[in-house]
Amino acid sequence: MDGEKVSQLRDFVRHCKSNPSLLLDPSLAFFRDYLQSLGAKIPTSPTVESHVKVEDDAMPEDDIVESDLELDGEVVKPDTDTPQQMGDPTVEVSEENRDAAQMLKAKAMDAISEGRLEIYCKLDEAIEHLTKAILLNPTSAILYATRASVFVKLSKPNAAIRDADAALQINPDSAKGYKSRGMAKAMLGHWEEAARDLHFASGIDHDDEIHLMLKKVEPNVHRIEEHRRKYERLRKEREVRRIERERQRRRAGSEAAYGREKKEQTSDPELKDPESLAALQDGSVLGIHSSSELETKLRAASRLSRLAILYFTATWCGPCRAMAPLYKSLAEKHRRVVFLKADIDEAGDVAQQWNVNSVPTFFFLKNGKEVDKVVGADKNALERKIAQHSS
Repeated sequence: MDGEKVSQLRDFVRHCKSNPSLLLDPSLAFFRDYLQSLGAKIPTSPTVESHVKVEDDAMPEDDIVESDLELDGEVVKPDTDTPQQMGDPTVEVSEENRDAAQMLKAKAMDAISEGRLEIYCKLDEAIEHLTKAILLNPTSAILYATRASVFVKLSKPNAAIRDADAALQINPDSAKGYKSRGMAKAMLGHWEEAARDLHFASGIDHDDEIHLMLKKVEPNVHRIEEHRRKYERLRKEREVRRIERERQRRRAGSEAAYGREKKEQTSDPELKDPESLAALQDGSVLGIHSSSELETKLRAASRLSRLAILYFTATWCGPCRAMAPLYKSLAEKHRRVVFLKADIDEAGDVAQQWNVNSVPTFFFLKNGKEVDKVVGADKNALERKIAQHSS
């Protein structure tokens, strides 16, 4: 025979040993038929499927790692200054203090509008005027919102957010409060919160500055939302795959269990012959009254591959009466042994058939044939013979 073909055949057999599922390929049906004609056992599909699912479970998916998201626009470092002075909103504000606060606000606005060269110095001056005004009239939302806008110009977003929050607490419809807070949030890179506040401000009192800021903020918001949707979709897809793997694993386990159950049913003669099993009444001593009845019981025992004990007794026999309780307890103990009892006076034809000369006599039978016998009330011999022949 060609040596190369022999080598190929050897390799194929080795692959089949390592993965028996190869034999289930439809193109190898002729080879399976040949192997089965020689008495070989081919693995069933449930076993193979179960094997595959275990391998799948052994290879879990890697964790989803989100990529970095590139966004436009500069982000400032958060300001960590001591929080600015805030007024007491519970105080009673006099008309005199209200007017004085308005004058200080006007000075602050003048400072803001004055020259460009000294802008930061002027903005600090505006903060001082507005702080004094807030202390005089802490119930004015516009004073807090105006100071917040100045903090935005000074690139102090956290201070601006504190003032904007105070303004909106006093007046929830403060357009300037939403605008200042939105711009401050954008400076910190909180793009979605910034867009939300700027849209609120635009809805109350739209201006060009809000429009320009939204043109910078919204592209980043769209990228963030798209990024979030992408990874939410990936996580959902991964969860769907996990659920499907788990469903297939449970299905494979169920099919494997079903395959084992079917195999046990085909290998255990008792499961294939429930009628015979019912006729023998496990754990009971069965009375025999005729040859035909004995033949039926022995046939059932043979079909189930069970040891049968035929005990001949008589009502007038003292040793028989002494053995009766033991025989009953042995039947309860050895439930897969068939315990039969025949009275020689009631079933004389059966006693004659078995040439019974004395009682008690115990015949041990397999497949309807005598394999051993105990004559007399020998309890030890009876138990020993049962252990010997029922194993």
